[in-house]
Amino acid sequence: MKIINLGSKEEACHYVANELLKQIISNKKSVLGLATGGTMVRVYEQLVNLIRINEIDLSEITTFNLDEYIGIDYDHPESYYTYMHDVLFNHLPTWNEEKIHLPNGSAENLQEEIKRYEDLLDKEGPVDVQILGIGENGHIGFNEPGTSFDSLTSIVGLTQSTIEANSRYFETKEEVPEQAISMGIHSILKAKRIILLAYGPKKADAIRKLLTGEITTDLPASALYNHPNVEVILDNNAYLSEQEEI
Repeated sequence: MKIINLGSKEEACHYVANELLKQIISNKKSVLGLATGGTMVRVYEQLVNLIRINEIDLSEITTFNLDEYIGIDYDHPESYYTYMHDVLFNHLPTWNEEKIHLPNGSAENLQEEIKRYEDLLDKEGPVDVQILGIGENGHIGFNEPGTSFDSLTSIVGLTQSTIEANSRYFETKEEVPEQAISMGIHSILKAKRIILLAYGPKKADAIRKLLTGEITTDLPASALYNHPNVEVILDNNAYLSEQEEI
């Protein structure tokens, strides 16, 4: 695991956007693993600009998102489908909608949906580059503390701390869904390369625990130590340890 402190949020986001751009340029049929949340907004803003100025055709790029809320439709303003289209897909006309994949949290049969998504990930994958954020409690995707490292795409319950953190996007805390469909930890670890991005003081405690090197289901992100190609990209506020390669 490589730990890289780039000093500022802007530099950290630029690094991740640039690595996605390089992957797209190196392979026009790349499979990208995408994440949502406030951490990724600036990454996608920069990526849109880089793709525009390089005039890149994205029609053969495949994307998989980590997760989606259960119980809200795709067109809900706080669905991750809406988020991804608002911050990334709608800004670049050459995306192929048929190659954009998110779990369907409003599917009639959720068990069939989670199997469909995992099977599709295996069929179209492996993911070339998976980007991740980290929750304040150390979750990746919506894999909360206690999740098995062998988990595949599944229905997950959100902890109160995650609901509280996400409530800023909804009018009231009560509107935040209590469940989601999420790629499992094993699903995430299938990727060829993983980049975890964290910045700001709210992520410092989770990063401090991650940098101890202890591998435990109490900190889902620690499963990343079991992967051979992981970078953790930080700013000064999230970085509380001497730079080291683990």
